[in-house]
Amino acid sequence: MRFREKIVVVTGASSGIGAAVARAFVQEGARVVLVARGVELLNSVCASMGTAALAFPADVSRLEDLEALIQFVQAEFGALHYLVQSAGGNPRGPACDQDARALAMAVDVNLRAPIVLTRLALPLILDSGGGGVVNVASLAGKVPLEDEATYSATKFGLRAFSLAMGQELRETAVTVSVVSPGPVDTGFIMGAVETVPDLVFSQPVSTAEEVAARVLECAYDGKPERALPAMGSRLATLAYLFPGLGRLLKPHLRKRGARAKAHYLAREKARGA
Repeated sequence: MRFREKIVVVTGASSGIGAAVARAFVQEGARVVLVARGVELLNSVCASMGTAALAFPADVSRLEDLEALIQFVQAEFGALHYLVQSAGGNPRGPACDQDARALAMAVDVNLRAPIVLTRLALPLILDSGGGGVVNVASLAGKVPLEDEATYSATKFGLRAFSLAMGQELRETAVTVSVVSPGPVDTGFIMGAVETVPDLVFSQPVSTAEEVAARVLECAYDGKPERALPAMGSRLATLAYLFPGLGRLLKPHLRKRGARAKAHYLAREKARGA
């Protein structure tokens, strides 16, 4: 019960990683505010967690919603210890084929919102005696990912922001961490498997619960970054440091990913049958 009576805000909490993170915090004694746009699904997920969870419907791309969220937490609890930001969007495919509004929304949700909400939440976290901010990025934020250029760019930015903020706050009681997963078995990817680049599936697929465990570890010990799967993280780092090596490996990784992608396509079709 590492987080007994701690107050936690989780964005993107109506499904996937966000819901798994919220559930894990509740199981460890925290009181959690779940934030997402979809009211019906958010309320359903929140109700499944009992009285330790509260729902706050909000669109994180709207500044007024973020301000209202912090005001709500202040009024309801008078404190905030941890902020976990997992809301995200990914307009897949070549950027030149995407709707400009969809690209702008991805930037707003994936990068602008976490920066702004961190700024809004920090005074309350500091006044509460300290805690942490954990941002969910991606291995696509460690090496550029074609056909997901905007998503990759925002995750690069989120990772850089998190690591830089951790340095800025190193003399305070607040830590800032980033969790960078590869592919995760949630609707974010599995809901549209056919649009996901083959390369993404070239590494093991994690569960939302595995990512949530890394998030809680970062909240607890303040480690700047955790990435999973381990091999995928190493490959991403190598590809970034040695682009030539990355280009050589890509054909092999695409073939490997295509085989895994075919498996998940078949699985999702069977589920829908």
